[in-house]
Amino acid sequence: MALSLLRKPEPKLTFLCRKEDEGIIPAPVRAKTALPEWFRKLPPVTESRVSANDSGLTVKRCMPFLDAMTTGWVIGLAATVRMEISDEGRTVDCGWDFDRTLVSNHASHQVAGNPRDPMPPCKFHNYWTIVTPPGWSCLFVPPLNRPNGAFEIVSGVVDTDTYQSEIHFPFFATGEDGLHVLERGTPIVQVIPFRRETSDLAADIRSESEEEATTRKTILRKTQASAGWYRKFARAQR
Repeated sequence: MALSLLRKPEPKLTFLCRKEDEGIIPAPVRAKTALPEWFRKLPPVTESRVSANDSGLTVKRCMPFLDAMTTGWVIGLAATVRMEISDEGRTVDCGWDFDRTLVSNHASHQVAGNPRDPMPPCKFHNYWTIVTPPGWSCLFVPPLNRPNGAFEIVSGVVDTDTYQSEIHFPFFATGEDGLHVLERGTPIVQVIPFRRETSDLAADIRSESEEEATTRKTILRKTQASAGWYRKFARAQR
């Protein structure tokens, strides 16, 4: 009992919404519970004929790909948005049947000369406040490995231990000209909390030793020999 009292509480991520929004806007969900339908339907192994250079394994058996998709949390749209893209992406008009702003225009001068130009920068309005423990920030990225064909948010990092207010997400409409209906709950951003002290590691840049080369070659061969080896190895090191 005494030992349990001395343990530090586990770091916790907190999502806060306004009282009137509780039960109305979709709650954030763990990324691993929001896998896209195309990925769920994808077989681990294809039925195509295998060869020496093609095992038939799909990305469903690729743990780095899956781990990226399942890391952190996903925030979805508060309500359905109708996005009309025209003039080869130069014009974006959005509408919604909700009592709160869901999309607004971002100032174009702030991103003048960016690779997406002349696409106009827009902004999704998010009504969840994210709170992290002291020393923790959040990385906000487009939902990883799940392009939606309509938009892509701009990545960013926020010190959510001190900036405890709603964070909106700039984006570019990347879809073809026409009407795009983004249903309520459509994933718009993936939230990956991280401890800031671990993001500034010193780098040791040099050639590998013989021992390090042997380790590299052994790991590569074991990974190639068994698709499941990496998961077992990685989890055992945690």
